[in-house]
Amino acid sequence: MSRPRPRTTTGSERPANLAVSMREAFIAMNDLVLARLAERGHGDVRAAHAAVFQYLDDTGTTVSTLAERAQITKQAMAELVHHLEARGYLLRTPDPHDRRAKLVRPTERGQEVVAIAQSLVPQLEERITSVLGADRVEALRSDLETIRRIARS
Repeated sequence: MSRPRPRTTTGSERPANLAVSMREAFIAMNDLVLARLAERGHGDVRAAHAAVFQYLDDTGTTVSTLAERAQITKQAMAELVHHLEARGYLLRTPDPHDRRAKLVRPTERGQEVVAIAQSLVPQLEERITSVLGADRVEALRSDLETIRRIARS
């Protein structure tokens, strides 16, 4: 889905920069995953929930660790976890190493969401490779890694 860019005070569209272009490409690919999840009975999974599923260990992860990994507040992560728990995707269990903490674990339904999303990765990459070509995809991977390193240094 194409999103209109914000407007300046003069009414013209704000020009897209590299970071916005990369985010929009990610959103477009994520929208494909969300559509496939909806087709498979998981229409209540939203884009924001990727922050949970992406950083969730199969053996369980605390809300604090999820929030840190996703770079969002504990309160925001707790809200996402609560939403998914209420819909049967997650379960909170006592942490065997810290009785004060709870581990967030995927249920069978949550594991299905992860499996569906992961199964789409090769399909998406094949589609991109068929359009760009293998050499350009490999260069893109390298360029994205370079951008990541530059941004972190």
